[in-house]
Amino acid sequence: MAIELNDDLVALQQAADEAHAEVIRLQEEYGRPTQEGGWTEEQHAAWNAAAAVWRDRAGEAQQAVADHATATGQDRGKLEAAVKKAVRHPEPPAEA
Repeated sequence: MAIELNDDLVALQQAADEAHAEVIRLQEEYGRPTQEGGWTEEQHAAWNAAAAVWRDRAGEAQQAVADHATATGQDRGKLEAAVKKAVRHPEPPAEA
């Protein structure tokens, strides 16, 4: 059985990946929180807010995959892998 994706699943995973990229960007910008001098309160607040957005978006994407897998009778793991592949390694557009 071929895995059936939809645009909503892809969009939710893209949002989760973008939120994760923001967490990584802040970590790279701020350095280690345990470094000498550490992070300021503002940096901690910004990182915590970005991490909360990431957790929320990732949870939404995971729930949507689980719901879609149940509704369509697809293997959840294979569906999740296909969604992540579609987002992170998209097929080049077909030439007309």
